[in-house]
Amino acid sequence: MKQTELNVGVKRLFNTELEPGTVGLAWLGQAGFALRYDNLRMLIDPYLSDHLAKKYRGQPFSHVRLMEPPIEAEELGGIDLVLCTHGHSDHMDPDALAKIASHNSSCRFLVPRSEMLKAKGLGLPEKKLIGIDAGENFNLAPGISVTATRAAHEDLRLNENGESFFLGYVLKLGDRVVYHSGDTIPFEGLVEELAPHQIEIALLPVNGRDDYRTSHGIPGNMTCTEARNLCLAAEIPHLVPHHFGMFDFNTADDIELNDLKLACREQLTCLRPEVNQIIVLSPRGACILQSQVIEENWV
Repeated sequence: MKQTELNVGVKRLFNTELEPGTVGLAWLGQAGFALRYDNLRMLIDPYLSDHLAKKYRGQPFSHVRLMEPPIEAEELGGIDLVLCTHGHSDHMDPDALAKIASHNSSCRFLVPRSEMLKAKGLGLPEKKLIGIDAGENFNLAPGISVTATRAAHEDLRLNENGESFFLGYVLKLGDRVVYHSGDTIPFEGLVEELAPHQIEIALLPVNGRDDYRTSHGIPGNMTCTEARNLCLAAEIPHLVPHHFGMFDFNTADDIELNDLKLACREQLTCLRPEVNQIIVLSPRGACILQSQVIEENWV
């Protein structure tokens, strides 16, 4: 695929000196993010191919990308951990994951235990695959851990072993705490599950849901209002909306996203991501790193 200046975000993230104790994030489109903490490099749900456009070519929901990948999967080097929240191909990308694995021999892949067979079927090295279920922890290094949480991609679906098909992840990176919900709607008990973690920033899907999409096999996620309400209820001060701008039939529009930012401004910070930015989370709060100078808008 043609590469453009859009790749600046993730490339700068992995080549910019961050302050000690700071987490940097770069949006990859859809639900995908690159994260950096000290020398640790992680990816969450990277969708970097045209896998779905090829799969659904000529069908009513063609899955043609509205944005180019900000980086080619084979350009990603030095990756320590890839986290996949569930088995849908825009979160567990068969093409991208295979390339990441082949170019990062020490990289490990954390996936729902319910989807281990699918992950193995993608050709990922079995010794590098780690299965996890809701309520379990994975310790990557001293002071660095991942806790899996439940997620409801319209339902809290379990396999025959009682393992969740859909997960979220709470990442504890030193003193910083980041939450990626995976694909989910609000459900009873979610706030109580999240609140004890003292999450600082939540990465939440805001493409919403409706009967039309659901009836055509396209499960939905939170609305913008529901994402805001979750952050307020769980006392999460920073919100990064995502899962928009990738497919024309399954997105949030600019009006909704602008309204979300306005609705948040009195009570929490909403940082709308772009693939040419870095979001920085430090002890001072969260902000967008537009250039080599951090904007003076810490909250």
